[in-house]
Amino acid sequence: MSQATLPDAPRAAPARKDGVRVAVRPTLLGTAAVFTMLALSVLSLWAFVDLQINVATLVDSAGNAVDFLGRALPLDFPPWEELLRLSGQTLAIVVCATLLSVVISVPIAVLAAGNTTSTRASRLGARGLIVLARAVPDVVLAIIFFRVFGLGAMAGVLAMGIHSVGMVGKMYADAIEQIDEGPRTAVRAAGASRLQQLATGVLPQVLPSFTANALHRFDINLRISVVLGFVGVEGLGYAIASSLRELDYPRAMALALVVLVLCVLAELLSGALRRGLLPRQERRVRRQARRPRTSLTAGSGLRKPPPGGDAQSRPAQQRSAVRVGMPWDRRRVRRTAYAAVSFAAVVGSVVAAGLGPGQFFSGLGNLPHALSLFWPPETGSILPTLLADLWVTVKIALAATLIGTALALPVGTLAARNVSPSPFTTGVFRALIVFIRGIPELVLAIVFVVITGLGAVAGALALGIGAIGLLGKLVADSLEEVDSGVEQALRATGAGRWQVFVSGTLPQAAPALVGHVLYQLDVNIRAATLLGIVGAGGIGFQLLNASRVLEFGVVTTVMLLVFATVLVVEGLALWFRRTVS
Repeated sequence: MSQATLPDAPRAAPARKDGVRVAVRPTLLGTAAVFTMLALSVLSLWAFVDLQINVATLVDSAGNAVDFLGRALPLDFPPWEELLRLSGQTLAIVVCATLLSVVISVPIAVLAAGNTTSTRASRLGARGLIVLARAVPDVVLAIIFFRVFGLGAMAGVLAMGIHSVGMVGKMYADAIEQIDEGPRTAVRAAGASRLQQLATGVLPQVLPSFTANALHRFDINLRISVVLGFVGVEGLGYAIASSLRELDYPRAMALALVVLVLCVLAELLSGALRRGLLPRQERRVRRQARRPRTSLTAGSGLRKPPPGGDAQSRPAQQRSAVRVGMPWDRRRVRRTAYAAVSFAAVVGSVVAAGLGPGQFFSGLGNLPHALSLFWPPETGSILPTLLADLWVTVKIALAATLIGTALALPVGTLAARNVSPSPFTTGVFRALIVFIRGIPELVLAIVFVVITGLGAVAGALALGIGAIGLLGKLVADSLEEVDSGVEQALRATGAGRWQVFVSGTLPQAAPALVGHVLYQLDVNIRAATLLGIVGAGGIGFQLLNASRVLEFGVVTTVMLLVFATVLVVEGLALWFRRTVS
């Protein structure tokens, strides 16, 4: 029956029909998301069982753990001169790689942000570059750059730097899109060019966030440097790989402990700097929001001209005093000291890494030939083996995500200040998260390979325990960011701590927690690929073996298979976030 034949039909009926369709669609999508999430959970549980990760396996491996400790202890540290040299090489490469990622990410982020790019094509192209940089494994990039620039720090810096653009560029673009448009509008109204708008209206607002994300990426690159050591990048990672090839476990574990200490110190330092930067920026924004504004300075954070005329009507001497009268207070001295130390660290890292423009430009001539080695993709007559190993990699990632979620949820909950029973408990579990985050997954994989033997069990256990560091932090932060008003309302009705958590805190954080678990699955798929390098199962072994026998077409095939898998997971995660939020 048509709408015209309905008796006494209201004139707004078509709008109501559309409203019904819009109301039903999210329900259907939500139901599909729930069933898909349940299917993933069942698949993860099946992978956990299929890999034979159980108490019996761990009990049987207890003797190997004791034997490994007997072979690894006492630790054999190298002479302090060599230790300082190796640590200096690693830190220099990591600093240069992080700096390179920042330099590349800033213009890409400007093009990728919707409020600073000029065309949709530019935005999509920049976003595509970010996704591509994130999807190509850093190990593959290192293999390519070794063919171009030879052995040395250059290959490691370029591999880590370009791969880091995938994360840093995305974070920078998101920060630019979240700025207050007031300052930019003000300088544009004053006739500023596009470059001037970016320099004066955008950069001052995003600089603290840029710095915080660069420090966070430095932590990650420090752990990645251990992985790249297994394909020839100098530093502590290469020394660990050499010791393991010689079965010198005391030296390898001693160097791994040095990496752990460096990672923990870097995490604590960068965390302190991030906390010192971001709260000050937020307070400054709030102070600016309370200031009186004129039509020209609205939203710009500029002071309102005092009574008695604007700046142009003052004498030149007074205008000069206003421009240069910024006092050297404690904050300005501290920021200047930070800038000087950072500049000195960058210069020292470039010198220590032995980087130079001559090496870079001379190596560029080898780039076309090196790239031709990797194209077209080849299977090496082992395509069934590659697909089977890829499926093992997916199973490792699923089982590790299940283990990590089961461990990270209670740890992250007790680390949340609004849920934990006491500040002491919060501090203990926050320290545990920082400690585990400092352990490179590759080091955990090496330990579990020795204890449980070669195979997927070692990879799943390594990634599952390593997930406590990342997923536990994300869980704690999500629980702390919920609306405290709901919690206070429940407490006012006499609800206990557990009731407040179940009824008020957890439902608010649930969408974010689902997104974090899917993000951890994404991370685990990438990491599981690399852990195969040390025998922890999956397609990573085929990747390393193909590079060693110079079957670079097979390397490309492996990369494409992993890239396609990662894209599927990213698309699934994006769909979940849009549906659940």
